[in-house]
Amino acid sequence: MIKTNRSIKTILFIGDVLLLFWSLLATLSLRYWGLPGSVLWENHKWPFFFVNALWIVIFYIAGLYDLGKITPNSKILYIFKTMLVAAGVAVLMFYFVPNFNITPKTNLLIDAVIASITIWLWRKAIKKFILKSSKIKIFFIGETKEVSEFADFVKDNPQFGYKVLDSASHADVIVTPANARQDGEIITTLYDMILKGKTIVDFDRFYESITGKIPVSTINKVWFLENLIEINKQKFEIIKRWLDVMLAIILFIPYSVILPFVATLIKLTSKGDIFYKQKRIGKNNKTFEIIKFRTMLNNAEKNGAVWADKNDKRITFFGNILRKTRIDELPQLCNVLNGELSFIGPRPERPEFIKDLTEKIPHYSMRHLVKPGLSGWAQVNYPYGASVDDANKKLQYDLYYVKNRSFALELSIALKTILTLLKREGR
Repeated sequence: MIKTNRSIKTILFIGDVLLLFWSLLATLSLRYWGLPGSVLWENHKWPFFFVNALWIVIFYIAGLYDLGKITPNSKILYIFKTMLVAAGVAVLMFYFVPNFNITPKTNLLIDAVIASITIWLWRKAIKKFILKSSKIKIFFIGETKEVSEFADFVKDNPQFGYKVLDSASHADVIVTPANARQDGEIITTLYDMILKGKTIVDFDRFYESITGKIPVSTINKVWFLENLIEINKQKFEIIKRWLDVMLAIILFIPYSVILPFVATLIKLTSKGDIFYKQKRIGKNNKTFEIIKFRTMLNNAEKNGAVWADKNDKRITFFGNILRKTRIDELPQLCNVLNGELSFIGPRPERPEFIKDLTEKIPHYSMRHLVKPGLSGWAQVNYPYGASVDDANKKLQYDLYYVKNRSFALELSIALKTILTLLKREGR
């Protein structure tokens, strides 16, 4: 049942791969008035294999495999824009990478147009298939605000493959909140339902599988005991630390190149220091200082620490550019090398905010079980937060990361961070 989402994504992925190669076949057939011969196909097969692989990665970055976006983002304009970016990168490959000697280059353009149209039609077909196909019938036990809101969310998003029922009698799956299992009568009822062939699943687990979040308001201390038993993943941490150091050393090269130019522009556009140091809370609640390029006016926090607003007047013109492009984060490579930060992890918050957030948000301190990062699951799934409510919502993503840390999730965050950079969503 939980695998339904993965199955739909797998079908989307396989369909995309097949259609990309079909688009190449169609391109060559149109271009040369007939099915391509073996020589022509061999000349195009391997270069386009790498191009298609690149396009699949770009599709993932653009969110074309997020089920929540199948309905709203199945518009041809969005897909075509994604393909346009992919085609642009492919053109660079053809011109600058040796042995990618495809001629004429118009084949790539024709291929991109055909692929855009076919993939759009493919997603339209998948959407209709999911809407019309028989769905897994599901019933939610409980009448709390969280259960009601999530049941409505599942009902409004049929692309996930579920149909919400008002009674348990005809349901295939029964979703139960943790507190329901403390009721002896409910436990007996659930036991009888198992005998009738129904699947029983925790609300927290089902919520997590659909949203990529942990429902903070419904979990308790027992949840952490059951789900974070293996929080210390030694092999994972050792390899991740090695990768952090290697990547930081590599990025120090471009950082060293742009440092004089950025430093000069900071000095020319505003008074104050080039760098800005700020205390943050890291793993195990340890305090450390991050280093960033200064993006605000000097003494911007003379009246105390406050979150940055969308149109914060304290941010300088050049500082706004640095924030949008995330260039202001580059000095934190020093923090990565020192072992205080990772490239991927929950964003470290300031002690002034942590005190307030810990008092107002349940389990907030649990995000400090792992090393903080420059980008994280919350950053790529939720916009910049500037309130307690935002922090509460981002905590749901942070706890998902803490629970499900893996190299696959790290790669997913890294790829989605590219889209965040391209959209210039930094603040």
